[in-house]
Amino acid sequence: MKTFTATPADIEKKWILIDAEGVVLGRLATIVANILRGKNKPTFTPHMDMGDNVIIINADKIQMTGKKRDEKVYYWHTGHPGGIKQRTARQVLEGKFPERVVTKAVERMITRHSLGRQQMTNLRVYAGAEHPHEAQQPTVLDVKVLNPKNTRSA
Repeated sequence: MKTFTATPADIEKKWILIDAEGVVLGRLATIVANILRGKNKPTFTPHMDMGDNVIIINADKIQMTGKKRDEKVYYWHTGHPGGIKQRTARQVLEGKFPERVVTKAVERMITRHSLGRQQMTNLRVYAGAEHPHEAQQPTVLDVKVLNPKNTRSA
C-alpha cells in the first residue's frame, strides 16, 4: 500500500462562513486553524496548503471565558528603546480594529513559517455582519452546535 501525497492538482478549496457571535475565542480559533491547515480533510498533506478559505463575521461579538477580557494583554514593541506597548483584550475589542483579536488567536495556532503565512492569507475576519464574499457562495459552518462549550452567554 502506497502513502497518498497530494499534488496541486488534487487541492480543492471551498469557502466557509463562520458567525463568531457568542462563540468562545479559543475554541473558534482551534476550529478555524484546523480548517486553514486542511486537517479536516482526508487528503491532508503537511507540506501543502490544503486548507479552505474562511470568512469570520461578527468578530467584535466574540466571547472570552473567565477574566480574560480584562486580564489578557497584547504586547508589541515599537523598535525604539523602552518602546514596549500593551493593550488589554477589552481595549482592542472596543477599539478601531476588533477583528485583530480573532486574527491573532488563529495566527498563533498556525505553524510559524512560510507555509503558515500562506495559509493565513485564506482567512478573512470582519467586525460586523457584512462581508464582500457573497459571489463565492460560502457554506455556513455553525460552530455553536458542534459542542455546547463553544458558546458562552455574556
